[in-house]
Amino acid sequence: MRVAIATLGCKVNQYDSAVIEARLAARGVERADFDEAAEVYVINTCTVTDRADVESLRLARRARRLNPKARVVMTGCLAQANPARLASAAEVDAVIGLGRPDDLERAILEGGGERVMVSNLRKVRAPIELAAVTPAGRTRAFLKLQEGCDQFCTFCIVPTARGLSRSVEPRRVMAAIDALAARGFKEVVLSGVHLGGYGKDLAPATSLAALLEMIAERSPIRRVRLSSLDPEELSDQIIGILAASDIFCPHLHLPLQAGEDRTLVRMRRRYDTGFYRALVERLLGAIPDTAIGTDLIVGFPGETQDEFRRYFKFVEGLPLAYFHVFPYSVRAGTTAAKLDGRVAPGEIQRRAQALRELGEHKRGAFARRFSAARLQVLLEERAADGRLTGLSRNYLRVVAVGRDELRNHEVEFQASHVEGATLVGEIVGQPPARAAGGF
Repeated sequence: MRVAIATLGCKVNQYDSAVIEARLAARGVERADFDEAAEVYVINTCTVTDRADVESLRLARRARRLNPKARVVMTGCLAQANPARLASAAEVDAVIGLGRPDDLERAILEGGGERVMVSNLRKVRAPIELAAVTPAGRTRAFLKLQEGCDQFCTFCIVPTARGLSRSVEPRRVMAAIDALAARGFKEVVLSGVHLGGYGKDLAPATSLAALLEMIAERSPIRRVRLSSLDPEELSDQIIGILAASDIFCPHLHLPLQAGEDRTLVRMRRRYDTGFYRALVERLLGAIPDTAIGTDLIVGFPGETQDEFRRYFKFVEGLPLAYFHVFPYSVRAGTTAAKLDGRVAPGEIQRRAQALRELGEHKRGAFARRFSAARLQVLLEERAADGRLTGLSRNYLRVVAVGRDELRNHEVEFQASHVEGATLVGEIVGQPPARAAGGF
C-alpha cells in the first residue's frame, strides 16, 4: 500500500504527521509524495484561518483527481473543530479527529467503520504519543511534551481544535530524551501547544520549571532548546534555570502578538507592553546573547492608525532577533470574529509589509553582532552552494567549508562576515573524522 500525507499549519501538525508516518512505516506501508498516485491520501488539516480550511478541502479534491479510487482521510485541527464541514465534501471518505491514533491508523489501512470519528477534547484527555520528529536535512529532534490549551485568546481556535491542556509525565520525557541520545541526536527541541501549561494536569501536579531542572541534571543531550513560551509564563525561576545550565540554548520564542496595550486587552492576552519589555530586559540581563523571537498579528479588529504607530514604535525599540508577522484574518468560532472595527485588507497588508521590513532589519542586525564571534554550531547539511550549514546555540544560521563527516557534530565556528542574516566563516577545532554519533 502507498500512502501520501499532506500537512498544513504549524510545527505541532508536522510533529503529528511524523507520528502517523512512523506508525505506518512500522506496518510496512510505503510513503508516496502527495502529487503521486497512491491508494490512500491523508490530509493533516489546519484551521487557524478560514483560508486554511479552504486549502484543506482543495487538497482533498486534488487527491481525488490523482486517483479517483483512492481513500481520502482527513485529520488534524479542522477535522477536530469542524468535522461536519469536511464530511459534507464528496471527496472525503473519513474524518478522524485528534487524539484517536488507532482509529486513524485503521481508517488508513482498512477503511470501513464510521465515516466521522471525533471526540470532545474539552472533556476527554486524549494521550500524547511521544516520538522524535526530525525535519528533512536537519539533525535536531522535536519532542512534544504538551498538547492542548486552556487560555482562550480571542483570536485563537486552538483550544477548540486541540482540547484541554495535557502533559507527558516527566519520567516519559526523560526516557524519550535518553532514547534520542542513543540514536545519535545532539539537540532536542522541547515543544508543545501551550508549553507554559506543562504539568498542571498531572497527578501530582508539576511545572515546566521542575521539568527543566530535571533535564539540566540528567539529560545526556547537551543542546536543549525550548519552543514557543507565553511571556507571562517565563518566570524568573525559569530564567535562572536556563542561565545556570550550559545545556539550554540561549534562544526563546516569546509571542507578543501585538505591541499596543488596548489591542492586547481585546486579544485577551495576559500581559501588557510594559511587562513584555521588562521581561526581555531581565532575560538579556541574565543571558546576554539570547536570541529572542516573537509572533506579531497585524490588523486585529479595532486597530487604529494611531495604535499601529505605537505598536510599530514599540517593536522597533525591542532587542529582538527575529519575528514572524501574521496579517489578521477572521476565524469563525472565535470571539474576535464578532468584534467591530474590521481593518481593510489593503491596510492590513500595508502594515504587515512595514513590520516585515523591520523584521528583516532586526534579523540582519542581530547576525552582525556576531560577525567576528566564535560560536558553538551544530552542523546539519550541505547548502545549495556546497558549504556545510548549521545553527549556533543562539539560533543563527551559519555556513562554512567542511567535510561530510562533520554533519551532526557540534563544532567551534569562527565567523568572518555576514551574508544577509547568515554568518559566514570557518570551522576550527574540528572533532576527529571518525567521531561517534554522526548520522
